[in-house]
Amino acid sequence: MPLSLQYQIIYLFILAIPIACIAWTVTHEEVFREPRDFCEKKAKECSSFWQRKFFYLFTCEYCFSHYIVFIFLIFTRYHLLYNNWRGYILAFFALVWIANIYMSLFGFLRVGMKNEKIESKIKEVELEECEDDKKNKNNL
Repeated sequence: MPLSLQYQIIYLFILAIPIACIAWTVTHEEVFREPRDFCEKKAKECSSFWQRKFFYLFTCEYCFSHYIVFIFLIFTRYHLLYNNWRGYILAFFALVWIANIYMSLFGFLRVGMKNEKIESKIKEVELEECEDDKKNKNNL
């Protein structure tokens, strides 16, 4: 039984969440740093065009999200607007697009959080230096 358009849209935004999560984790997070470093090295050093592109896909969240979406479509059989192959193609590109919006927003939030953390550390150091200066003046 085909889903109503309302449910198809809800599924679109919900399915994009784990897709974005997987793509971001593999391409950015510390837990996959060693394999990602290996893939980055191979993407630069391999002589074959296809090998370079294969290894590159593990370093780019946009590229990697396409493969994750493809796997999700196989398992979920989600389609958008049409109940045939056209619906799968629309779902494919819509899921990639929404997942990449999620990853962009997450990246933007993360940069903001890192900036705040750096600024707070700078203020802590300045405060400690100020306190040390006061102690040194009092000791003289």
